[in-house]
Amino acid sequence: MAGGHRLLLLENARQVVLVCARGERFLAGGALRSLAVLEGASLVVGTDGLIKAIGPADAIQRQFSEDTFEERIDCSGKCVLPGLVDAHTHPVWAGERVHEFAMKLAGATYMEIHRAGGGIHFTVERTRQAPEEELFGALQQRLQCMVRAGTTLVECKSGYGLDLPTELKMLRVIQRARRELPMGISATYCGAHAVPKGKTATEAAADIVTSHLPKLQELGRNGEIQVDNIDVFCEEGVFDLDSTRRILQSGKEMGLQINFHGDELHPMKAAELGVELGAQAISHLEEVSDEGITAMAKARCSAVLLPTTAYMLRLKQPRARKMLDEGVIVALGSDFNPNAYCFSMPMVMHLACVNMRMSMPEALAASTINAAYALGKSHMHGSLEVGKQGDIIIINAPRWEHLIYQFGGHHELIEYVIIKGKVIYKNDRCGRIK
Repeated sequence: MAGGHRLLLLENARQVVLVCARGERFLAGGALRSLAVLEGASLVVGTDGLIKAIGPADAIQRQFSEDTFEERIDCSGKCVLPGLVDAHTHPVWAGERVHEFAMKLAGATYMEIHRAGGGIHFTVERTRQAPEEELFGALQQRLQCMVRAGTTLVECKSGYGLDLPTELKMLRVIQRARRELPMGISATYCGAHAVPKGKTATEAAADIVTSHLPKLQELGRNGEIQVDNIDVFCEEGVFDLDSTRRILQSGKEMGLQINFHGDELHPMKAAELGVELGAQAISHLEEVSDEGITAMAKARCSAVLLPTTAYMLRLKQPRARKMLDEGVIVALGSDFNPNAYCFSMPMVMHLACVNMRMSMPEALAASTINAAYALGKSHMHGSLEVGKQGDIIIINAPRWEHLIYQFGGHHELIEYVIIKGKVIYKNDRCGRIK
């Protein structure tokens, strides 16, 4: 290594969990039976934030001179893993809906609360009223909680505005977070999260296609707002298949990845629609058809499963085992929002294993390489491989599985969170984010 380079060394780890070792963009089928793991290994991240070397500790020691490293972390007895990727969140909103949790516990369904003026519409009213600075402060706090739970790349949706001014306000907040906060963010326009009061789904879809999306395209060209994905809540009583198709197709034509809510509460054939349109990912899928699963596997369309939502809403669990057995690329997300208030991907993985019968390797792959694939970012995120971004977590445990096994234990387990080779969080008693 040429002189002048100042690197980060993570040395002597009990385990370094690569997840992938051959440049795979996702893992599916038989490739999920075991993940790539090195024992007694070290890892080096360069000043450009990219991984430079991974291998046996003694080989890394021979490759680099002692004065090369600006920072060294002794990982003896500990495990090094890729930063976690949360493939589905709604983190920009004002107000709270803790009262609705009591309603759900008393037996009210999601759509009953929605029709009574609660749910999304309740949050929309408060988000429309909230100043942009308030929304940014709340987002910053929520993303910091996610970082402390090991998330280094997160998908952030708009969708609590439904009108153009508020949707743009939310997207500006997400754009500011991209500039000012260290974690990676994939931004999603979700203006079709619900049908605005006083409009039909057809009218709302027309407004999005003729007003919202052209404005987003203009702001994207000017470099003011960068949006990666387009989302629609395709659901009975919300956006039907025709309206969903119209919105998603329009977004695709302006260069956005299709990544949308489908087949959650009712079987809508949303999976089949997503495959028809070339979707990168579809979320929820509690009510997906057998034909939809087969089509998604063939098309390499990712299924983003949300075990927190099924758990909190007492829905039937997504058929993760059938999807995995048929070769679907399964990813996981927290679905963080006022209705499913969970920051922790380790807890999501635990729920996925217990309630959806995923194995621990399947759950970790779904929260790293496959979640990155769902966001179109697995070429740089989701595994520990030379040339990829140095997004890393270090846990104080002799085996990586403790991150899933210890339900709710991530606060004690995660010692370091590193993004682009920089220590962003060190777990001391203050728990500060740098």
